Amino acid sequence: MLNRAPLNWAPPSPSPALLLLGGAAGVVLATIALSALAMVPPPLALAGVAAAALIAAVCAHPPLGAYALLLATPLIAGIDRGVAVPFLRPSEALTLLVGLGLLLNGCVRLVTVGVRAPRLRAVDATIVLMAVTGSVLPLLWMLARGNQITGDDFQYSLLLWKCYGIYLIFRMAIRNERQVRRCLVLAMVSASIVGIVAILQSLELFGVPGLLSRYYAPFGEAKDLNVNRGTSTVASSFAVADLMVINLGIAVGLLARGSRHRLVLVMALALFVFGTIASGQFSGVIGLIVAVMALGLITGRAWRVAAASVPAAVLALLLLKPVVDRRLSGFATLSGLPVGWQGRLDNLRTYFWPELFSHYHYVLGVRPAARIDLFVNGNEFIWIESGHTALLWTGGIPLLLAFFAFLWVSIRTTARIARARTDAYGVAAIASFASLVVLAVLTTFDPHLTTRGSSDVLFALLALACAGSHQPDGTHHPSARR
Repeated sequence: MLNRAPLNWAPPSPSPALLLLGGAAGVVLATIALSALAMVPPPLALAGVAAAALIAAVCAHPPLGAYALLLATPLIAGIDRGVAVPFLRPSEALTLLVGLGLLLNGCVRLVTVGVRAPRLRAVDATIVLMAVTGSVLPLLWMLARGNQITGDDFQYSLLLWKCYGIYLIFRMAIRNERQVRRCLVLAMVSASIVGIVAILQSLELFGVPGLLSRYYAPFGEAKDLNVNRGTSTVASSFAVADLMVINLGIAVGLLARGSRHRLVLVMALALFVFGTIASGQFSGVIGLIVAVMALGLITGRAWRVAAASVPAAVLALLLLKPVVDRRLSGFATLSGLPVGWQGRLDNLRTYFWPELFSHYHYVLGVRPAARIDLFVNGNEFIWIESGHTALLWTGGIPLLLAFFAFLWVSIRTTARIARARTDAYGVAAIASFASLVVLAVLTTFDPHLTTRGSSDVLFALLALACAGSHQPDGTHHPSARR
């Protein structure tokens, strides 16, 4: 019987010399191309050489690309498109460079030892289904109706493909349990920095809002940095809360699997709870509660998870009182809803639902761009702030069903792996399971599936977890309890 290779299957490695030769060739070609361009500014030439060096490094050692993405993406995701890199966010450019390095590595392997076609799994199929129903289908539907496809439509249609690209990068780059463990540590290190910045920003300490205003102002609005909400380096309070919850799952998973670094992990857990409260988002608090329940369920240690999380949450509410008071003051309205929630509902009723539910547009969607270009109260755009509405608006019923299929398959898969393994793969599955359950709940309120920064980490963790179903059981591996 023939054995089919899983998606993260790796053929015998070519010699390091060949990989370095391929990487060096990439550097040389990139340098020659830059030199051939007349009047290239020195900063641009330097950036090109750095990019070529990164591609060569990833080609020589693919895990470096995964490490770079996990460590850097949350710290640069909030920099606007075109500010540091033409047409792209720096985080998107980094993902592209890492992908090119892996592609070059694959080409070297193909020439030297051969590469067998990977096998797609159920999780892959649901992500691809979401990407197709969220891009190809709505764009074709727009053409069929004679509607103009804008740059916004094209940009939004690529978001789910980017998520799948990140998923593939981690499935192909990370090949053993030790590398998975390093990824988990790097994810928490990066999230810790995001959380600390968010806490200081929400309390308006040490001039952090002013420091963020140069590159990390959400949608270019510097005034949004001084409203007792932590947007941090991802320039989104939603993304901050999501990142904190995801990494809370990693910390709890490591504690549940007997890590020796319990004190450090408990401190990290408390920091992630503080960071969630500092985001100033009610949905973040809801996500935190859901995550604690999901983690208790999947680890079988509900009381221990609650005992570690609840005191940290109470302390965070006390120490972050200015954030809590400002958010609670929003309920002092005639409708009883916070001002932000009432604004979201008004926008949905005024700008989105009338068009979505007219002429059966909800069947195949309106357009990929999940925002309307208007000038209202000084803002240039009005976003769809409802997850299910955004799915229907983008791809109609097919995308909504694909999203539910993705949740169903991914939650079942990660739950199975989390219960079967006690090594780093199992920890990644625990964190993925809790994050996916939170995603399922919070999509009712906001579009969290493609939130910049946090979605990158979510799909990376999902890839690491799914790789565990095709690796030898690490339960008794010496590093499983580190």
